[in-house]
Amino acid sequence: MQLFNTIIAKAVKLRIPQIERYVEQPHKVQEEVFQHLINHGKHTYYGKKYHFQELRNSDEFRNRAPVTTYESLEPLINRTMKGEKDVLWTGETKWFAKSSGTTNAKSKFIPVTKESLEDNHFKCGKDLIALYYYTHPEAKLFTGKGLALGGSSEVNALGKNSYFGDLSALMIKNLPFWVELHRIPGKEIALLAEWEKKLEEMAKAAIAEDITEISGVPSWTLVLLNKVLEITQKETIAEVWPNIELFVHGGVSFTPYREQYKRIIGKHITYLEIYNASEGFFGVQDQFSLGDPSLLLMLDYGIFYEFVPLSEIDKEHPKTISLAEVEVGKQYSLVISTTGGLWRYMPGDTITFTSIYPYRIRVTGRTKHYINAFGEELIIENADKAIDKACEASHATVKDYTAAPIFMKGDQQGAHEWIIEFTHPPKDINQFRTVLDETLKSLNSDYEAKRYNNYVLDLPQLVIASPNTFYNWLKEKGKLGGQNKVPRLSNNRDYVESLKQFIGV
Repeated sequence: MQLFNTIIAKAVKLRIPQIERYVEQPHKVQEEVFQHLINHGKHTYYGKKYHFQELRNSDEFRNRAPVTTYESLEPLINRTMKGEKDVLWTGETKWFAKSSGTTNAKSKFIPVTKESLEDNHFKCGKDLIALYYYTHPEAKLFTGKGLALGGSSEVNALGKNSYFGDLSALMIKNLPFWVELHRIPGKEIALLAEWEKKLEEMAKAAIAEDITEISGVPSWTLVLLNKVLEITQKETIAEVWPNIELFVHGGVSFTPYREQYKRIIGKHITYLEIYNASEGFFGVQDQFSLGDPSLLLMLDYGIFYEFVPLSEIDKEHPKTISLAEVEVGKQYSLVISTTGGLWRYMPGDTITFTSIYPYRIRVTGRTKHYINAFGEELIIENADKAIDKACEASHATVKDYTAAPIFMKGDQQGAHEWIIEFTHPPKDINQFRTVLDETLKSLNSDYEAKRYNNYVLDLPQLVIASPNTFYNWLKEKGKLGGQNKVPRLSNNRDYVESLKQFIGV
């Protein structure tokens, strides 16, 4: 295995000069991506509709083609799913990533073309390994196995030659041989449809292996790791897998889980964050320090980027700006055009740039997951940091949470209601609430203004959920595993009321 590790380490490092190129020449690389997209797109139904063959530059592209959402592209995606060629991308699209988005939203079917699979999804996997080995020359990932926790790995046939499933399932079906040699579980376990059975089988299979790397969504990976400890009767993961050195995570903020992982792993390892979605891979952490959320924006992945300032998000025809126009510290919604045939598409994420040259970003939330019932403009990044501070001050650990507004009634002020499930409850719940509130004030001036003298917003109200509440709630909804996430914030009370009804509050 040492020889295999050496070969892989040398091979993936060949990518580093290409990464350095788009760090040094970001706009030139993005222009090349744009031209590649338009050269393909002009032969499609969509490209002909908007006269892509006449486009001379990206400014004309922004003025001619509309900003889109899944709903606006859905009729064309449906045509593609029925086998029609050259609708959104050249040729036939055979794979579709099923994305539920939230616990209640209807499923979306994101086109995954051969180009997007190879030049985006798989390319990111190679790059994160390249960056890790480049900065950790002593790395020995490939002397052992990588434990990958995906979502539901069931693949369903749409027709004779087309399929849909979670992105993780589509990737498993198409993995390069050298990745297949490294990863566990095997396909017979990874493709199990029933989540709890798969979790049990994964844990049993992994215990016997020398695991050097784990990858997955932090919340669900914790469930798997606890299952491993339950079976082995060990105190820490390092006792089970002494050579573990890397955890690759994405999908949700790592902030609320950081201390839990330090405790459960039981040794120093590297935590590497990625920014991935069914629509594509967008960013990889290239500076390795625990808690550093900055990700290098990957500019040669077949994705052309635009950005919508938050002031434009709710407009029918939002104006976008180019990569060259972004500013550090400002909030933007992402707009992407991809080799999967998504044109000026808003995936619904909000980001902020932490640096320019190189372009590094931090994911701050979702365009639909926030609280702004009273003008407080509370975003997920604020909430995660406040929860983290409250835990630190009160010696608590939060497993999951969600929050929503309590709307004004008569002379009664509004408030935010938080349903929180603790792994380790705080010694003083009032201290926890106070630090949560004060931290939100320090992070968000709009929230602070609405909290002033309790004129608009009263103190947060906390509902303490019993152990495994969120897990059982998702299970009841058939939403266990992988891409299914607890919505942190909502501007309405649908999730909170559903949870309260579930726990009998």
